[in-house]
This record gives sequence, C-alpha cells and structure tokens, in this order.
Amino acid sequence: FVYRQISSGPSGQGELSSYSSRGRQKLESLLNKNMRIRMTDGRTLVGLFLCTDRDCNVILGSAQEFLKSSDSFSQGEPRVLGLAMIPGHHVVSIEVESDSLVGTQGFGSSQ
Repeated sequence: FVYRQISSGPSGQGELSSYSSRGRQKLESLLNKNMRIRMTDGRTLVGLFLCTDRDCNVILGSAQEFLKSSDSFSQGEPRVLGLAMIPGHHVVSIEVESDSLVGTQGFGSSQ
C-alpha cells in the first residue's frame, strides 16, 4: 500500500476529485482485510483493517503484536491487543494478506 501526495495538476480540481474517489474506493475495498503493519520501533501488528483518517492513522481490529526479534527465524509469541490504533507517523509499511485479495496464501504488498 503506497501513500502518495495528491497534486491537482494542470486540469485542476477534476483530476484531484477523480484521484480522491479512486483512492477512497481502494481503501473501501481493503476494509475488513487482514493487514500487517511494520512500525518504526520494529514491532509488527497484524489485524483487520477497520479505518484510517487523513493523517494516515490506522485502526486494526483483533490485532496481534509481534516484537522485533534478534533471531530472524523466530517471531516469538504474539501479544493479543484486540483493537489497536497505529499513529500514521509510526507506519513504515503496510501489507495486505494476499488470499483476502486474490485467493492465494500469505501476505503480499498491495500497491
């Protein structure tokens, strides 16, 4: 999932409006999909995408937290958080579970 700055371009407001509605449709299609969010402090949260706002804050439902491990092969036990709010300025990357998008297993980048 990629965040891009919106510019109005030469066509003015029409292009901005079209881009906004495509972005809104994309976000709506991701509602209630499993997401993996990597954060600036190394933690990873996995849960259902419930909502976001203009500051890119994200709300995940049924969230689990995975701590950054010194051993790259071991994720350790997840900590169950439930409902979690991730401030947008702490988000490093967002991945959507690919089987919720196209019918395959695992997580894949959505762009």
